[in-house]
Amino acid sequence: MLWVKAAHIIFVIFLMAGLFMMPRFFVYHHQCPVGSDEDRKWIERENRLARIILNPALTIVWVFGLMLAFNGNYWGEGWFIAKLILVIGLSGYHGWMIGYAKKLARGERALSEKRLRLLNEVPGIAAAIIVILVVVRP
Repeated sequence: MLWVKAAHIIFVIFLMAGLFMMPRFFVYHHQCPVGSDEDRKWIERENRLARIILNPALTIVWVFGLMLAFNGNYWGEGWFIAKLILVIGLSGYHGWMIGYAKKLARGERALSEKRLRLLNEVPGIAAAIIVILVVVRP
């Protein structure tokens, strides 16, 4: 199980990197005119980030995480339930980002750059809480 735990942590790092990068991409994407050459480049960058890093990392994190949960039989422990809720929330955040990238590709700019910068803090706060839950197990 140590190899599974190592793989889980490695892919969590990949996932978190993508979760930090995508909203920053959105901020830069917002700054270019819809339909411009730069707009098309940001659409491609966002698609690649989702396709190559975010989507595979999220899937692998869930697979290895569930393996660890079943092996450790953590289902009745409060720290684990709290962690699971946060991971479900981060998965939803991932889904929202994929959806927002599609809106940007259609030329929609629903959120302000300021709001996108604030949303960039979500994965960091969630990760800090998750690490505390897993390590300290309060």
